[in-house]
Amino acid sequence: MPERSRPVDHGRTDLARSALEAARAGARGRAAKTRRVAGRAARPATTGGYTGARADPNDPALVGDLVRRLVADRGWQRTAASASVVSRWDQIVGSDIAAHAQPRSLIDGELIVVAESTTWATQLRLLSTQLLARITTDVGSGVVTRIRVHGPTAPSWRHGPRRVAGRGPRDTYG
Repeated sequence: MPERSRPVDHGRTDLARSALEAARAGARGRAAKTRRVAGRAARPATTGGYTGARADPNDPALVGDLVRRLVADRGWQRTAASASVVSRWDQIVGSDIAAHAQPRSLIDGELIVVAESTTWATQLRLLSTQLLARITTDVGSGVVTRIRVHGPTAPSWRHGPRRVAGRGPRDTYG
C-alpha cells in the first residue's frame, strides 16, 4: 500500500524558514563584532581584548594579596594574627625554645605555653618579657598581652565531671 503524503502547511514552513534566516543573520552580525587572536577562541570586541600596560581588575593577582584583602574586608586581622602566633611559634621564639615548649592556647591576649620540664618552665617564666617583646614585634601589638607558662602535668586519676571530697573508695574486702 503506497504511503500517502501529508499536505504541506506552507504557513508553518514559511515561519520556520524566516526564523532560521533571522538566526543566521544574527550570527553573521555577531561574527563581525568578534575577532580571532592566534590560538585563542573568538571574543566579543566589546570586552576590550588585551588590557594594556596599566593595572586593571582583569590583571592576575597573587593569592597572598587576595587573602590579605579578604581578611581585611571581613575584619579577621586579630584572628589571623592570633593564629600566626601558634602556627609560626618556632620562627618567632627560635628553634631551641620551640623544641622544649609549645603554645597551648591564646584567649583574650593571654598565651598559655606548656614546657616539657620544670626547668624549662622556670627559664621561660624568666624570659617571658623578652618573648612578649619578640611576639609583639613579629605579629603586632595587642595580640599577646600576657604569657603564662605551665610545667609538665602528671596524669590525673580523676575521671568524669563530678568529685567526692575525702579519701574516696578504698579496700573494702578486709
